[in-house]
Amino acid sequence: MGTPFIAVIPARLASTRLPRKPLADIGGAPMVVRVAEQAAKSSASQVVVATDSDEIIQVCQQHQITVVKTSAQHPTGTDRLSELVLMRGLSDDAIVVNVQGDEPFIPPELINQVAQALADHPDCAIATAAVVIDNHAEIHNPNVVKVVLDVHGHALYFSRSAIPLQRDSQLPSIPYLRHLSIYAYKVHFLKAFAGLPPAPIETMEALEQLRALYNGYKIHVQVCHEVPPPGIDTPEDLLAAQLKWAQLHQK
Repeated sequence: MGTPFIAVIPARLASTRLPRKPLADIGGAPMVVRVAEQAAKSSASQVVVATDSDEIIQVCQQHQITVVKTSAQHPTGTDRLSELVLMRGLSDDAIVVNVQGDEPFIPPELINQVAQALADHPDCAIATAAVVIDNHAEIHNPNVVKVVLDVHGHALYFSRSAIPLQRDSQLPSIPYLRHLSIYAYKVHFLKAFAGLPPAPIETMEALEQLRALYNGYKIHVQVCHEVPPPGIDTPEDLLAAQLKWAQLHQK
């Protein structure tokens, strides 16, 4: 990929559904290490873990992973990235990809795709990804975030509700899109984000990307053809990931 970018993995220990999640074992190494290893397979010029945890810092150092200590007061991973870009003195047009710290099987090409999508759409401050929903039950599942796009592929709105609502079942419908939690940011947005108060729609939906839309920032959405493996949120997810890792690495 021709566009330079760095990949940042925000990591904190305070997870409600799966305590100490970044340190959970996946095939003999902590989850945060497995995520960093996957991110390193992308075209990122550097992979950095941003954390407030001394334990995570120690683990990253043991595995030769670049790690930066950030404040423990950040309410979101995006706020953590905001601090990191200020610490690093990155230029406003630089691209940073936020890789979720609970996705040890994230496809490296997906990381490349969102970075390139942002580079290809200079009118946008953010790029993210989505896939077509092929399971009807997901349309009405509030844990599955939906997104609606404009003619340019930019996000009109993200919601936990079924959007767009098909009022007349006799009329043709468009595909529903499920949002994937990966973001590429321009650094100028990250610098501004921490100073933006939470938006009312963000608070109602519990979706921080709505803060960007509410304040007039454009988000390009790359529609992908393949559904990436799910992240790890629960003990059951962790067990499934451990089994998958063992299957993929059988001798």
